[in-house]
Amino acid sequence: MTIARSDLLGTRLRHLLDLLDGDVAAVYADLGLAWFRPRFTPIVRSLAASGPQPIRDLAEAIGVTHSAASQTVAQMVKAELVTLSPGADARQRIVRLTRKAEELLPVLNAEWAATTAAAKEFEAGLAYPLSRLVDEAIEELRRKPMRQRIAEVAPDLG
Repeated sequence: MTIARSDLLGTRLRHLLDLLDGDVAAVYADLGLAWFRPRFTPIVRSLAASGPQPIRDLAEAIGVTHSAASQTVAQMVKAELVTLSPGADARQRIVRLTRKAEELLPVLNAEWAATTAAAKEFEAGLAYPLSRLVDEAIEELRRKPMRQRIAEVAPDLG
């Protein structure tokens, strides 16, 4: 059986993300921050702009799931970039930047500006703006999740 490249959408999307994140990580390494992960930057920037936030609010602000934000925050605690404290109720945890993270802000802001400019240049070379297409794909999956689509085309799988 031959698998068409178009059948490997998830694999190709992960590869694209690996290419993008890998090069951004290489920029951090060039800056002497090889330990800093690209996924940390949106959280640091959000906390710097808005102050301490519950993980749920942080997830919403940066456009990821609560689970993804929680996992990233846990990695950031280990890297001593953020601290966690109890929130208004037992389920809520408030994320705060550490002094270490605050000291990195000038470098991270410069990297963010450069990456944003490079992303615009990258998209200009594409037939369609990738960011717009990704936004449309997310909205379409919110409208009708992939699980539902699979169940509709193969009802006996469920």
